[in-house]
Amino acid sequence: MKIQNKLHRQIKSIFLYIVCFLSFSVEAADIVNSKNIGMELARDIANEAVMACRNKGYHVSAVVVDRYGLIRAILRDDLAARFTIEIAQRKANMTVMAWTDSGAFKKARSDIQQELNHIEGLIVMEGGIKITTAGYNLGAVGVSGAPGGDKDADCGKKALKKLEERIEFSL
Repeated sequence: MKIQNKLHRQIKSIFLYIVCFLSFSVEAADIVNSKNIGMELARDIANEAVMACRNKGYHVSAVVVDRYGLIRAILRDDLAARFTIEIAQRKANMTVMAWTDSGAFKKARSDIQQELNHIEGLIVMEGGIKITTAGYNLGAVGVSGAPGGDKDADCGKKALKKLEERIEFSL
């Protein structure tokens, strides 16, 4: 009888441990880990984008957002209009929303461009470039102020090209 009680308690203990273990593993799935673009890299991307445009005689603003559309860095060149900050941010947000460069999205989805332009924080214009590494979306850079979205996009691409190795090894 004592052996059966002892065995019964051991089985109950083992069962309790299994239940606790399973409940912890289920709860662990409720926590999301995510990699995000760091402040220093975001700042340097914004700086390189502004400098690439400045070297061509354009005064622009650059905004870098993370994969969730949260601002990580903003830089406005000395002579850039203040409105270029908002436009650059909205271009970057559009890129994050579509997960494609804003210019490519504009060409592919002209049918919904006007509707999207009415959503706060978005604008369908060329000049937003996605930031990716190893297939992982880190965020986007939006540039505004050059005479044409293609020139804005070119400055963003030059910044990413210059920091390509650093971005590649950021994960």
